[in-house]
Amino acid sequence: MIRHDRHAQRLAICLAMLAGFVDAVGFLKLGGLFVSFMSGNSTRLAVGLSEGSSFAWRAALLIAAFVIGVVAGSLLPATAKNRPRAVLAMVAALLLSAALADLLGMNNAAIGAMALAMGCANTVFQRDGEVSIGVTYMTGTLVKLGQRIADALRGGAPMAWIPYLLLWLGLVAGAVAGSIGYMHAGLASLWIAAAGAALLAMLARQGAVIPGTQ
Repeated sequence: MIRHDRHAQRLAICLAMLAGFVDAVGFLKLGGLFVSFMSGNSTRLAVGLSEGSSFAWRAALLIAAFVIGVVAGSLLPATAKNRPRAVLAMVAALLLSAALADLLGMNNAAIGAMALAMGCANTVFQRDGEVSIGVTYMTGTLVKLGQRIADALRGGAPMAWIPYLLLWLGLVAGAVAGSIGYMHAGLASLWIAAAGAALLAMLARQGAVIPGTQ
């Protein structure tokens, strides 16, 4: 996170907000499963298997969709100067597909498209073919936050922990907004998410190329 420039950091925080929004909508719709937090789904898969619950196969399908989304985003040429824009456009298209599927009463397809979009979103930030900023899972971010605070207490960079805090706060703020959106509009709130992803794609088009993606 701190190795990226401020444009990339701001984009990452906004993308984390989008991920939080979508994951909250999915969580409330699914009653305890996630469309972006695959550690949680993996635990639900294991518990479901031990209990013989239908949650197991539902969690497995979500995990599979997420991984397919990562594959799709990763297949975009790593050398393309417009790669972040292209990935974000794909995320926007998938969220738009989810909103349209909900409009047609195809709830399962909507949920699948949401998981695909969240997997794809994690491929926006890459360095040397590896994800450099995870925008849908915060465990690693919180670990780095703690490490940077410890470094500051030892006399290191005093503000290096702030980007990690902002990334986490972005996801939390997005999840709050997504919860409110779901309570008022259900899966129709995905239209907001699709518009947000399209806006991020346009901002990426206008901004500098994200370091490490060339």
